[in-house]
Amino acid sequence: MRITLLIILITNLLFAKELISPIEENVIVDINKALLGKKLFFEKRLSKDNTISCASCHIIAEGGDDNKRVSEGINKKKGSLNAPTVLNSKYNFVQFWDGRAKNLEEQAAGPIHNPIEMGSDLKTVVKELKKDPGYVKRFREVFNDVIKPNYITEAIAEFENALVTPNSRFDKFLKGDIHAITEYEKEGFELFKSYGCISCHNGVNMGGNLFQKMGILKKKDYQNKEYLGRYNVTKDEEDKFFYKVPGLRNIEQTAPYFHSGEVKTLKEAVELMMEFQLGIKPNSKSVEKIEAFLKTLNGEMPKIMELK
Repeated sequence: MRITLLIILITNLLFAKELISPIEENVIVDINKALLGKKLFFEKRLSKDNTISCASCHIIAEGGDDNKRVSEGINKKKGSLNAPTVLNSKYNFVQFWDGRAKNLEEQAAGPIHNPIEMGSDLKTVVKELKKDPGYVKRFREVFNDVIKPNYITEAIAEFENALVTPNSRFDKFLKGDIHAITEYEKEGFELFKSYGCISCHNGVNMGGNLFQKMGILKKKDYQNKEYLGRYNVTKDEEDKFFYKVPGLRNIEQTAPYFHSGEVKTLKEAVELMMEFQLGIKPNSKSVEKIEAFLKTLNGEMPKIMELK
């Protein structure tokens, strides 16, 4: 019996490795550029009134988001969508819920120009940073040039490339430590696979690699025009209510959930996904086990946060 269970466990582990990969421990980045990007990430002069930085909505130590339904920008203006985590965002195939940015550099420019978020523009930011001798020196050292708009977004993107959270207990399990997660959590993982959650939540980031409709088997509409998802980019009627599937890494720390930020708890998020995406009537014990599994996805803090 024990041999049979071990064979099943090893088979499932190999299957998981095909669909989910551990986060790399040592990402390769230009460290000087990334550290400049880190400084810019926390720089409030990127906003029109010097009150908002990237870090205002993406708190690295607390899951990489702000734990609000929607974020607040300049003059306390509120957006319409929940701020996704910046952690492990390098693994996303596109950025933003609707995928309007093809990479992290494009994403970095978005909030700066957004009138609700930072309400500024890169040309203005360049003028402000050029007044600071420290920044002039740092840009000269990193880019061998004066401060330019594309250097700002390039540096921020390089910092974000370093924001990975390796060595979660589940990653250790994937690497062969079968005792890294409990039997209860393993049961949750088995349910995660058998119910089909893994069909959308796979890859290194366990998501972030495709668009999916919210409400596949049970309709769930959002009337606000900001909630139309991929349609806002393509204007294709078939793309309405399609969103980039979020990654599940550190999911315990990133409440509230979904693009609308309307779901307050992880338990409720699992229940809704089972109902609207999988057509399964939630069973409390199954939900608890899947939730327990998801909590094994908390990784280590990015190493770059220890550097200055």
